Parts: sequence; structure tokens; C-alpha cells
Amino acid sequence: MAFKVTRKCLVYSVLAVLIAAALLTTLLVLLLRDDEEIMKSYKFSNSDLVIQLMEQPDHRYVISIIRDGTPIQRVTLDYDFTDDSEVETIPRGLRLEGNDQWVEIRDVEDSKNFSMISITRTLRKGQIISDVIHTADLVRGRPVQWYGGPEQKEQHYPVQRLRFEDYAYVPKELNSAAITERYWMNSVGIFFYVEKEVPLFIDQDESSLRFTAKKELPYYTYEDTYEFNYRIGVAKDAKEAHMKAIDKALNKPVGIPDERMVRYPIWSTWVRYGRPINQQTVLDFASEINAYDFKNAQLDIDDYWENCYGSLIFNPITFPNVTELTEQLKEMGFRVTLWIHPFINKNCQPWYTEALSKGFLVKSHNETIGYNTKWWNSGENEASYINFNNPLAVDWFRQRLMELRDLGIDSFKFDAGETSWAPEDPDIAGAVSLSPASMTTNFVRMCAEFGSMIEVRTGWTTQDLPVFVRMLDLDTHWGLNNGLQSLIPTLLQMNLNGYPFVLPDMIGGNVYGDDILTKELFIRWMQANTFMPSMQFSKTPWDIDIETVEISKRFVRLHEEYSDYILQRMRLAVAEGIPVNPPIWWLDPNDEDALTVNDEYLLGEDILVAPVLIEFAVTRDIYLPKGTWRDGNSNQVYEGGRWLRNYTAPITTLPYFVKTSFQMR
Repeated sequence: MAFKVTRKCLVYSVLAVLIAAALLTTLLVLLLRDDEEIMKSYKFSNSDLVIQLMEQPDHRYVISIIRDGTPIQRVTLDYDFTDDSEVETIPRGLRLEGNDQWVEIRDVEDSKNFSMISITRTLRKGQIISDVIHTADLVRGRPVQWYGGPEQKEQHYPVQRLRFEDYAYVPKELNSAAITERYWMNSVGIFFYVEKEVPLFIDQDESSLRFTAKKELPYYTYEDTYEFNYRIGVAKDAKEAHMKAIDKALNKPVGIPDERMVRYPIWSTWVRYGRPINQQTVLDFASEINAYDFKNAQLDIDDYWENCYGSLIFNPITFPNVTELTEQLKEMGFRVTLWIHPFINKNCQPWYTEALSKGFLVKSHNETIGYNTKWWNSGENEASYINFNNPLAVDWFRQRLMELRDLGIDSFKFDAGETSWAPEDPDIAGAVSLSPASMTTNFVRMCAEFGSMIEVRTGWTTQDLPVFVRMLDLDTHWGLNNGLQSLIPTLLQMNLNGYPFVLPDMIGGNVYGDDILTKELFIRWMQANTFMPSMQFSKTPWDIDIETVEISKRFVRLHEEYSDYILQRMRLAVAEGIPVNPPIWWLDPNDEDALTVNDEYLLGEDILVAPVLIEFAVTRDIYLPKGTWRDGNSNQVYEGGRWLRNYTAPITTLPYFVKTSFQMR
């Protein structure tokens, strides 16, 4: 027995020696490896920027962007390149290859004040590759704030509080993601822009934003290869980074929306009357607006005026004489717009059969699904979606809208347009790498052909269009989840995605379900809206009481007084791409307090607005950024870079401040 124990111990000892030798050999190999194989760097010529590529123990690589010797951003290439990976220097960058995968990191722009890096690779069908942007890293001991990303129903700002899991990054109705530009920016001065051909999914948590490329629905899944490319821009601060992103990726508008829509309120039948509506209702509404002495940009005839959904023909019973109606409204001082949607219900004959027979509807690659879809005015599989990627379908739709114009309709309010209304796995024309989001682009571009009076509610790479983009329907409550407190974050989100012509939703929200529109909520909502580009009413001040009428007139007049300045800032957005309503850090991108304020906004660079957004509150704390500010209510002057604590704001007061240097031009 003793012999056996000794023998076992001997075996264990030999094994221990062998293991130790192997570990020592591995350590010596690592020590003897050329450092260039473990870490490689690329130095920009005209700036103090360095790209560093370093292998991790798990054979994943981390890209570090280093400015003036300080790491300012990390990106992990979440792929096992194995221990035989190689990094080589290529013209203006680095190439990493290993385990049947390669990625190139290139310097594509190099100047003293701005640098841009491209990350490129080509993938095969079946490959799923992710890059992880580290969002919680401290830079010089300070947290980094993030902006951009998708429009959301619960719109956090800054956006690092948003959470996503395997989120297909296309315009969709779910969570109000009607704008999903592939753009993120941070307070250090870095932006990320994922190219539009990438089948992008995102995950986001408290520490990271993950970009994943994979050929899965809702994207086109029938290609053998696809691209996973994005750009990283590096500027001195967030403001400069955003202006470079406008120039390099996002684009700027070519013109401004209709001026009258800026100066005077838009009136809609939607919330006040619901559906269906009729000719007399519209006339009565116009008469009331005039009787209470409110001005108007136009009156919108909303849902439900058609004889069936998709006919684009007035119901002859509820609207017996449309030409007479539009003539009467114009005599009363109104322009007339009409609510339009991109659907045809199957029971809407003969228009449905015509569209189907001519190939004007979106069809799924899945024969079981076919042309079937559902929207809020149809049952399951009882409607279809018009294929705006088909030029013949666009011509057909456009011609029917022109016939409505012949009846005296001045313009249109276009609803829907997001990709999620089409059948799953859509079979559409156009570049397959842009499917399905190209449906949104082509729909919105068709809408914009009808001039500057239109409004849309979605967009994808359509920042150049000179039209209003409306926030999706907001709910009638105070909270951040699609209520009043989401109004300013959504305004900022849209501006920082390159859409400066924001049409806020109805003042007071849409009063869905059990929502109750109180006097306080209506007035505070209107105040918050006052320095935004346009004001839109459906529930009216006289639906509340006569005091609300008088308060409303005061703020409608205040909006009108500053409408010249709003238009001036819109023209500046056309000329230079500057947001009309930027966040307050726009005045000082290095102000740590300003970078996180989510309940104030600017009009241009001269007016700061800090509405009361909390129920029953009659005071609030206000942060004034850099500048000398005159209180719009008391004329008291303050130096910026400070908090005003417990600023008094009863129900009749909107806190706002104007720079002392401001002069209306």
C-alpha cells in the first residue's frame, strides 16, 4: 500500500512539473513576442490623435482612441481572433486578421480640429459580428454623456439611460421609434455613424452600446455577403462633433417649412372630435376658432373623412360638398389640410383590388403572409401597405392626392410611414441593402413633393427635406413615458438627429383611453410648447374655461412675437445645419451641469426656456449656462454658469430668459 501511494505522488509530481514547464514556456513566449504583435498604434499626422489596437487575453481586440495622451474612447471588437491573429500597418491605418475574419481601421480625415476613422469589414451570410462601444468610461475622471440614437416613447436624455436588447434598428411604430438615425455622439466630442447599408441591431445597458451586424429579419436576408462599416468622428467637444456630423453624415435641410405654420397655430379635428367627422363639424370648429379670436395656420381634417380607408375619396354622406366646404373655410381665413395614410383596407373596393392587381402593394417573401398587414384602423390581416419603392405605385398615389387638391385641399398631414406597418420580410424594389428602411425614405420623399405645408411623422436619411416632422402621438399625462415630461427630450433628440423642424404633437396630448386633460396640464403643456417651432391645438382653450382662453392667447401671442426669430434660426439650419432648438450645453459644451439638463431647451442661442413640468409645482430650479441673461418675466439680469433655485412660476408663468445682447432682426 505504501508503494502505491508513493507511486501516485510521483505521478502527481511529474504532472506538476510538466504543467509548470508548460506555463513557463507560455510565459517566455509571451515575453519574447514582439510588442508590435500584442499592441500596434497608428498616429495621425496633423493632430494629437492615436489609434491603438491591443489584443486581450481572450483574443479579442480593443481599439483605443487617445487624444493628447489621454484615452477618450474604447471599442471592443467582440470576436475571438484566436492566438494566430496578425496586425499589420496599411496606408493610413491598421488591418487585423485572424480566425477567418478581418477588419480595417483607417484614418479617413486628419486635420488639426477634426479627425475621422472608418471601421470596415465584409461579412458572409451566417456571420454575426458585434462591436462594443464603452459608454461608461471616465475621461479625466469625469463621466461621459451620450446623445442621439432612436426616438423613443420613454425618451431619456442624455440617452445612456435607454435600454435595448437585440433591437432591430429601423424606423418602426414600436416605442415610437419613428426616427432611427444611426448616429450617437458624446460630450467628449466623439460621434459614431453606422452606414445605412448595415443590417444593424443594438443592445444597450448601463456601461455599453453594442452594434451587431447580422442578416436577420426585418432586414433583407437573401444576400451572400454584407457590410459592417461605421465611422468615428473626433472633435474638440460635442458641439463641434455634431456640426461635423451634420456635414459628413447627417446632412442639412435645403429649405424651410411653410412660414404661416410657424407664426400661427395649427388646428386639428383629431382629439376634439375623434372619428368619424363631417362637413358641419369642420365648419363649426372653424367658427369657434374665429369666435374666440384665435389666428390659424390651417385647419386639418383628420380621421375619418374617406368613404373607406384607402379610397382617398370623401364620404359623400358626411361630406356632401367638399368644394363648398373648402371655399367656406377659405372665406373664414383658413387653409385646409387633410389627414393621409399609406394603407388600403381590403373592404375598400374597388381600390384595393386595383392596387393588388397592378402590383402596388407590399408583399412578403413569405407566401403565407402575402400582402397582409394590420394598422390601427383595421383588423388582423385586413389591410395592405402601399409599396412606395415602386415608382408606378407612387405615381398612382400621387395622382389621387392631386385630385384632392382640385377640391380645394391645400396640403396634407401624412401619418405612419414606418417600416413595421409592412408585412414581415417585405419583397420590395430598390437596393436590397437598404431594405426595409428605404420604404420610409421613399414614402417621406413622396410626401415632400407636395410642398412646405405638409407634415410627416417619420424619417430615415431625410434631414434634407424642408418640411415639419411631427412627434408621434403623446399621451395626456405628466410623466416621462410619452407624457409632458417627454416633450423636451424628444425635441432635443430630433434636433440632434438632424431634424430641426420639429412639429410638437397636440397641446395637451391625445387624451386616449382613461387620460384626463386637466386645466393645469393643458396650460403647462402650452407653455412648454411656446418657443418650439410650431403650436398645434385640437382640444381647445375654451374646452377648459375662459381663464384658460386668456392665458392661451397670451402665449400664442408670445410665440408669434418670436416667430421671426424662429424663422431666422430655421434659415440658419439650412445654411449651416445648426439646430433650431439645441440643448442648453450648446452654449458651453464643457459645462458639466448643462450637459445633463433634460427639462430646459434653447431657441437658437439667445433664448432659454425652462417650463414647469411637474404637477402642482409653482417653483422649479433652473440652470443658466454661460452668458448674461434677462428674465423674460421680471427683467432681472443674471450671469450664467449658475443655478437659480426655487424660481417662482405660478400657473400663469413660463420661465424663460433672453440674452441681454439679443436683438430681434
